[in-house]
Amino acid sequence: MRMNRKLIGAAAAGIAVAVALTGCASGSGGSPDAGDADESEYEDVIDVDFGYIPDFNGTSLLAIAEDQGLWDKYGLNVTTQNFTNGPLQIQALGTGDLDFGYIGPGAVWLPASGQAKIVALNTLGQADRVVAQAGIESIEDLRGKTVAFPEGTSGDMILTLALEEAGMTKDDINAVAMEPAAIVAALSSKQVDGAGFWYPALATVMEQVPDLVELAENSDFEDTVAFPTAFVAGNDVVADEPEKVDRVLKALREAIAFRAENTDEAIQLTADFSALDPAQVEADAGNVQILSLEEIDALTEDGTVDTWLAGMVDYFVAAGKLTEPADPADFYTGDLFLQAGE
Repeated sequence: MRMNRKLIGAAAAGIAVAVALTGCASGSGGSPDAGDADESEYEDVIDVDFGYIPDFNGTSLLAIAEDQGLWDKYGLNVTTQNFTNGPLQIQALGTGDLDFGYIGPGAVWLPASGQAKIVALNTLGQADRVVAQAGIESIEDLRGKTVAFPEGTSGDMILTLALEEAGMTKDDINAVAMEPAAIVAALSSKQVDGAGFWYPALATVMEQVPDLVELAENSDFEDTVAFPTAFVAGNDVVADEPEKVDRVLKALREAIAFRAENTDEAIQLTADFSALDPAQVEADAGNVQILSLEEIDALTEDGTVDTWLAGMVDYFVAAGKLTEPADPADFYTGDLFLQAGE
């Protein structure tokens, strides 16, 4: 999958809005050598608690790092924990129950509000949809209807964007915040008229409600909005444990390089990691724009990521998630990501 050059250009020009994990230590972007991965240059081992969401975006790098021996290579003893969404992981970072986690674009307001740090960009998501029951043919038709969304996630975000484009707000619908599993059940049983949600969970709904209608998707906003996913770390981890952060970022960089060059294998490893059907993971990966290590480095170095994040902050302020603007430099540690490749 190639980077959307139109989107990069728009972001670089300052008109992209970003809304919602890393290659070899030399930063060359090459795939890791499996023979070298078993040998660590570190005498000590650092314990790491890492959160993830069991889909391609949220799991693939962890699955690769485990399979390729990257955690061992960098002297890391990684324990992973499964979560249903990003905000829950931010909470766990704040309480010290996690060191690192994964978030989608809709949860970026949380690090922007000072609750965590974004330490690595991951992918661009294309899996979000506004869906509705049969007979509802437009966003305008949702007026007065019951619409579910997972609060503070990309599902929340795409619903807000779609309503805004239609000249509406959540006040024009009966907006109901629900957990993802509850939305699957509510859509499948037709207890709600629509939802701001995402694949692969929507594929489960489609099996029960094959005539579900898609009213909006990420690509509808690609001229002005990007949906990056990211890895985050606790504030105290970034401030007080630089060696832990550097080693994790080194491992993630190698995993990013491997995924871009071995996507089919990354899909299978993700399926194995979370005991999922490989066909389901493949379909999920079809809604993802994979970024190479070189692209992420370049987007960080030339300020595009900061432009995305600044636009993201503007969105969250307008949406009421943030009370005031935040400087991307305060919550995206792109310098640490680049240093890990030196």
